[in-house]
Amino acid sequence: MEWLWLGVVLLVLIGILGAFLPVIPGIPLVFAGLLMGAWLDDFSRVTTTAMIVIGLLALAGFLVDFVASVFTVKSVRASRQAVIGTLLGGLIGILGGVPGLILGTVIGAVVGEIMARQSLGQATKVGVAAGLGFILAAALKLAIALVMIATFAWAYYY
Repeated sequence: MEWLWLGVVLLVLIGILGAFLPVIPGIPLVFAGLLMGAWLDDFSRVTTTAMIVIGLLALAGFLVDFVASVFTVKSVRASRQAVIGTLLGGLIGILGGVPGLILGTVIGAVVGEIMARQSLGQATKVGVAAGLGFILAAALKLAIALVMIATFAWAYYY
């Protein structure tokens, strides 16, 4: 039975890493790990109600990616090409780890905006917004994951 708890810990740790790496579904993995932990204890310590709260937090964390990116890029009136460039740049940049991911996102947004409007000033604004959106989303996802873990720990021990 103890080896199953190792699976819980691994899922949660990989999920936390996924807060920064979009290839890894971080919040869903944290939720899966915590759900497995509750299940291993037959939901006696971490009740179904606690898991519903954790599930709602997971849903909020899942939506953060979309809201943060759209909010920051749209706040500077980015073009459709800039949004597509942001996504493509992030996918290509992932090969360079977290720094490559951030730079790829920014460069993709800038290139897309230049292609659409040919304005270096606007492209710079969009690039900065894309980078800030990525960082904001990662920070929010990490915070939500930690609140999920704290909620689980509180329910388990108290």
